Amino acid sequence: MASPRFPRAWIAYAAALTAAVVIGEVGNVLRGEPVTWLMAANWVVPLALYLVSFILVFARWPDCVHRFVGRITPMLLVFVVLSLLTTALCLLLGFPTAWAISRSGRWRHTLLFLAILPFWTSALVRTYATMVLLRDTGLVNALLKRLGVIDLPLHMLYTEGAVLAGLVYGALPFMILPIYSSLEKLDPSLLEAAEVLGARPWARLAQVVLPLTAPGIAAGCMLVFIPTLGSFVVPDLLGGAKVMMVGNLVQNQFGAARDWPFRSPASFVVL
Repeated sequence: MASPRFPRAWIAYAAALTAAVVIGEVGNVLRGEPVTWLMAANWVVPLALYLVSFILVFARWPDCVHRFVGRITPMLLVFVVLSLLTTALCLLLGFPTAWAISRSGRWRHTLLFLAILPFWTSALVRTYATMVLLRDTGLVNALLKRLGVIDLPLHMLYTEGAVLAGLVYGALPFMILPIYSSLEKLDPSLLEAAEVLGARPWARLAQVVLPLTAPGIAAGCMLVFIPTLGSFVVPDLLGGAKVMMVGNLVQNQFGAARDWPFRSPASFVVL
């Protein structure tokens, strides 16, 4: 049976899109904007190529549109919810930590060094260390048994909670550093003025600290949410086959499944 031919309209649209991207970026370079050219080389061009592949695959297998939407929608909800939980926990843990570091006086540099110390170790090594902590015979279960909290070991590994703990542990420094940068620039006299005017601690936090540190909080949330959404190593090792993120989904489609109509749009969704 002969393979179906690509409709000319789809091919023309893909070619026009690619040409528009290339011409637009060349124009920016001629105007002397090297940063834009760097962004095009690293993001726009690969995204355009994936979009072309996305269009051509859907043109060749039209029925895969419904199959793709039906399969990817529940998965995307799980991915987004888990990433949002990771971001929220990192914010709840990272903001007090960054505040403590910024107000620690002569211990500031030491605490900041401890905050970035996990970056000195490979993410793979840190994930394996987390597996050692969370397994049935690991340190956490041993400590809980010694304290008399449990009689039988808790099954924590290969669960959603283990994946969430691993993601928070790996992403927490990315939340601490931007918030610390904003808190370090905060003028203490503003807090003193708010206190003199009768503002309670929670009021000073809500009306003075949070508005002035909002850029750092936003940067930290983006630095945590986006990499977490495409995380591959942590869900694969701590979740086993039970928890799958976008990166694991794409890897499975490119590896064992070899599902071209599904893996191409899935890769485009990741980008």
